[in-house]
Amino acid sequence: MSCKHCHNGEEHEHEHHHEHEHHHEHEHEHGQEHHHDHGHSHDHGHEHGGEAGERKSTLIRIGISAALLLLGLLLPMADWLKIGIMAVSYLVVGYPVVTEAVKSLMRLEPLDEMFLMTVASLGAFCLGDYAEGVAVMLLYEIGELFQDYAVDQSRDSIAELMDIRPDSAQVERDGRVETLSPSFVRVGEVIVVRPGEKVPLDGTVIEGASSLNTLALTGESAPRQVKPGDTALSGCVNLNGLLRIRVTHAYEDSTVARILELVEHAGENKSHADRFITRFARYYTPIVVGLALLAALVPPLFFGGDWGEWIKSALTFLVISCPCALVISVPLTFFSGIGGASRRGILVKGAGYLETLAKADTVVMDKTGTLTKGEFSIVHTEAVQGTKEELVALAAAAERFSTHPIALSLREGCQKDISAWTVENVEEISGHGIRAQVNGRAVSVGNEQLMVREGLSCPHVKQEGTVIHVAADGKYLGYIVIADAIKLGSAQAIQDLKALGIKKTVMLTGDTRSVAEAVGREVGVDEIHAGMLPDEKVNQVERLLKERGKDGALIFVGDGINDAPVLARADIGVAMGALGSDAAIEAADVVLMDDDPRKLSTAVHIARKTRAIVRQNVVFSLAVKLAVMVLGVMHLAPLWAAVFADVGVCFIAILNAMRAMSAAEKQR
Repeated sequence: MSCKHCHNGEEHEHEHHHEHEHHHEHEHEHGQEHHHDHGHSHDHGHEHGGEAGERKSTLIRIGISAALLLLGLLLPMADWLKIGIMAVSYLVVGYPVVTEAVKSLMRLEPLDEMFLMTVASLGAFCLGDYAEGVAVMLLYEIGELFQDYAVDQSRDSIAELMDIRPDSAQVERDGRVETLSPSFVRVGEVIVVRPGEKVPLDGTVIEGASSLNTLALTGESAPRQVKPGDTALSGCVNLNGLLRIRVTHAYEDSTVARILELVEHAGENKSHADRFITRFARYYTPIVVGLALLAALVPPLFFGGDWGEWIKSALTFLVISCPCALVISVPLTFFSGIGGASRRGILVKGAGYLETLAKADTVVMDKTGTLTKGEFSIVHTEAVQGTKEELVALAAAAERFSTHPIALSLREGCQKDISAWTVENVEEISGHGIRAQVNGRAVSVGNEQLMVREGLSCPHVKQEGTVIHVAADGKYLGYIVIADAIKLGSAQAIQDLKALGIKKTVMLTGDTRSVAEAVGREVGVDEIHAGMLPDEKVNQVERLLKERGKDGALIFVGDGINDAPVLARADIGVAMGALGSDAAIEAADVVLMDDDPRKLSTAVHIARKTRAIVRQNVVFSLAVKLAVMVLGVMHLAPLWAAVFADVGVCFIAILNAMRAMSAAEKQR
């Protein structure tokens, strides 16, 4: 319940510059201020939370104080002795609070919860209500203990989730394997990862084959197969084979380090609700103290009220007034929501982005890499002469030395071993294709124009995709169709978004109209815009921003690299398929750590659940506070009952906040 972090309400702002300058565009269009706000800290004033040893010490102090309180209440003794026992009981449990209140006074920042509790409890002593003064501190410390435990449980859940930080790396140096901290391993060195060990650094597999558990990065338990030439990312767990990996990134630039940094700083981007409460406290606390003074002075001075009764009412009013449940539960709820999302491989860069995500009513998606796999593959082969396998093999051999994505897809689709084939006299014909001598045969691979140039007739293929015609020794052999396949989950992703109430789904692509419409029809988007250049995509997003709901938000989903202008213009930029993509992690507000588009609806659901819990806490806390404040002023709520109400409301709000963590679990 410690409200040390809300006493001055001062906000220290600094802008965190993304590549696409979100802080300018978002604030202008959506009222979403993208800055980091450190107006309050979540540390407790007397620092007994977090460590088990500190909690044990607090528990011992509470036990000693409670025993002394009972001793003073139950045993007959002289008044002076009873007062002494009560004073000792008070100091045992209350000295951290009193000490912090004195420090606040010395800093000329007295209007925090420590000050309120100290004034209320010492005021009770001055009025002769010694037991009540001790009870105030006892209940307060018990509330602090429960609160610290709840906060630590939430943080521990995320710490356990993100337990992907490798402890050591096995590095090959001078003919032997050394155990070093990952931060001491240099780029280019070779590390050895045995079965059951975490991959400590990003790198390329140079020897061995294995399955990697990517659960901590993607939220999915399905293992990922790796072989020589494949990328192995830090944070994954090697399940079976021994791997030798050449390091490609230093530890501070590795995937695991970036993710850990992202999660650790996720709380810096505050939500509207969080910023409102910080500003609210700046004015609220002085007003409350002023009202308490009026309640203590006006009735006795002007209406003949009893000084003791009205001072006690004022003290009760002070204790009730501190908005602990709000100040603690709102950021904790968003923190829990961010933790719950990260369990599913959804990294949200801050509470502000999670809050905006909850308002989504328009979703705009790039095609390649978002709705489609972004990897070209052979979807159809037609052999006029010879076999399909021979057709693909000749094309793959001719393209053997090319780095073009189409050449890569031909080689990957080849079922024959062509490593021993001779490929000579390779000639690339710009805009047409390639010629080469393959095992002594004159092979031509390219488009229709190349076949015409070779004096050969070929069919006009209407199938969607890139058509590759193949000829050898002056004879037409057939064609191969290469296309970017639609992801299995794309259509379901659009259905899920519509089920959540998303009003409009739009696909923007630079691809041809025919290809775009074929993909759009299959996945079920509402609007399709094809053949778009980057600036044209921005213009479309500008139009959609004007058409969205007044309280809605526009999400753009892309690869985070080629779509930076559109990501900058959207309310929320989401990087799709960002596993290991440095640019995507840097550019986006939300990062989906695998390429499953269905995760977007999960992210929106978690954001909305988190927002609902925040609203529940705000309404519940204010309603109970108001009711008990009225009872306190009417002399119907004693001081200890006021503290109990404060502790209870805060504890219930904290437990409710932690439900945001479980919202993602129910979506599994």
